Amino acid sequence: MRFAFIAKHRGIWPVAWMCGALGVSRSGFHAWLTRAPSQRAHDDEVIGARVSASHVGSYRTYGARRVWHDLLAEGISCGLHRVERLMQAQGLRARPRRRGLPKDQGERSVIAGNVLDRQFTADRPNQKWVADFTYIWTAEGWLYVAAVIDLFSRRVVGWSMSDTMTAQLVTDALIMAIWRRGKPDALLHHSDQGSQYTSEQFQRLMADNGVTCSMSRSGNVWDNAAMESFFSSLKTERIGKKVYRTRAQAKADVLGYVECFYNPTRRHSTLGYRSPIDFEREAGVA
Repeated sequence: MRFAFIAKHRGIWPVAWMCGALGVSRSGFHAWLTRAPSQRAHDDEVIGARVSASHVGSYRTYGARRVWHDLLAEGISCGLHRVERLMQAQGLRARPRRRGLPKDQGERSVIAGNVLDRQFTADRPNQKWVADFTYIWTAEGWLYVAAVIDLFSRRVVGWSMSDTMTAQLVTDALIMAIWRRGKPDALLHHSDQGSQYTSEQFQRLMADNGVTCSMSRSGNVWDNAAMESFFSSLKTERIGKKVYRTRAQAKADVLGYVECFYNPTRRHSTLGYRSPIDFEREAGVA
């Protein structure tokens, strides 16, 4: 270990100085440099490569025990402790189990009926919007993503992201949608009964813009199936197998998915395999 340390740092400090500090001879160090690798070192290199392949192949979710079983299945004979040592040497760690989903502790003030009633089609733009928000885990904590979708074209017309799930999160998404599409006329907005959507702040925004409120029945995700479908696509096609170091990294990925792929490019079976923007353009409204 001392010789390895000297070899790694000899470009920084003089070899003679490090040998003296660590209590080894220079001749011993130079002999170690020219010595052929031992059979164990060679085996460690070969097994270490398979350890890394197993870990990466599991999308970095496997710990030492599961990697070890992968190696045994490949016919590689080694012990669990050796796998642990090789993983540690390569800095390989299993993806930590995520915390439980955050709870919505806010009070519900205004709860509307289910006016949409699972009618997930619209005859024109800005007739029916559906909204919800979801969670994305990052090394810095949860990132909350709110979105608003126009059921006419399944286009994401508004979105916002924040590190807190407050009324401001969903309010910002609706403000963006209104700013992009213009002040609505006879618009129905459908969401769940979360405290963010029932808040006075959000309800005031809808009232000021003449938007009719519709809400899913309690505990019934199918009442907002179109929105659930979008978040499922987002997680399956973009973020499901990723680990984000920062919220900023996750935000950039979500933005890229929505504005560079989902709206302009992604084909929808419900739109005759056209993208939302292409569907609106062909309808003369994009």
